[in-house]
Amino acid sequence: MGKLLCDDSTSVADAFQTSSPTVPWRAAALEDVDLVDQATTIATTAGTWEDVMGLEEQQRRHLTKLEAKGVLWKHPKEHGSSVVFRLSHGGDVSADGNCLFTASQRAMAAREVDARDLRRRTVKRFLEDFRSANEEEREATNEAIRNMYSPDLRSGWGVHVVQEVKLLAKKEDRVALDSAIDVLVQLGMQREMAAESIYKERCIPVNDGWSWAKYMSVSGSPDDDEYDIITLQYTEEGLLSVDESREGYHGAAFGDDIAIESLATEFKREIYVVQAHGSDAMVDEDNCVFFLPHRPRSEICEPPLFLFMKGTGWCGAGADHYEPLIAHASSPISQSPGKVALVL
Repeated sequence: MGKLLCDDSTSVADAFQTSSPTVPWRAAALEDVDLVDQATTIATTAGTWEDVMGLEEQQRRHLTKLEAKGVLWKHPKEHGSSVVFRLSHGGDVSADGNCLFTASQRAMAAREVDARDLRRRTVKRFLEDFRSANEEEREATNEAIRNMYSPDLRSGWGVHVVQEVKLLAKKEDRVALDSAIDVLVQLGMQREMAAESIYKERCIPVNDGWSWAKYMSVSGSPDDDEYDIITLQYTEEGLLSVDESREGYHGAAFGDDIAIESLATEFKREIYVVQAHGSDAMVDEDNCVFFLPHRPRSEICEPPLFLFMKGTGWCGAGADHYEPLIAHASSPISQSPGKVALVL
């Protein structure tokens, strides 16, 4: 989260601190930005915030202000390396589970790769870093993955109404799994309870770095994916539903914070998720937009990437759909920070 500055330079939020190790900033990274080309890109692909569906007026006003004034980004290590970005909405992307990678590809204007390539590179980068991590670092990653995809259903209900458990079923095993479920149903067990029992017994839980890599590799392709994602939904009372990826629907793994960090590491650039909350989050207009930083695990060699997420509540529940932001870079500036809307 950056410091939100109005014209009188009043700070209403503290900045996140970074502990990411860096290498010397490549000044050419900013100088090489083709402002004419970026301006053309914005003119042809970016829309106004008035065109974006699902926003409340306070969100539109705040995002329009950010676009007009820009955000000031400073390299975390190199003093004097700064640039102003004016952020425009980069258009809708399909809500097919690949939105993180589709939005990132569009925000980077990376014509040489597609969303599936970015997913593969993200998983590969994660595995390389996970293998080289020490035992303490790996366990911290495993714990974060368990909390997201294999939560302890005895707790967490003060925050969540519904919790999900993710499992991976090999495509080649689906017929055998269906047969085992049918056997239990014929013995009088309810279909969903039978499915829960068989899937939990025979499928791979997403509970560590190795299984997360398998999970995050699922792009929803019926031909390329090795696994189907099984989702067990629970309320505090017990099993709510079982999503078995059936009837022609092949769910992709939605990108998470771990994926964003790995994507940032792969491209050696920070990724900011710009999250806009509505009135249901019980925040005032000045505090309805947050910049959530995801820093690479190693060096920072390129300007940041910006993605947009519509928050649906203070905890961001359901806010897992990413859209691209087109960052129009201006030359490094010397004016007062009070003349920009946000200092990152």
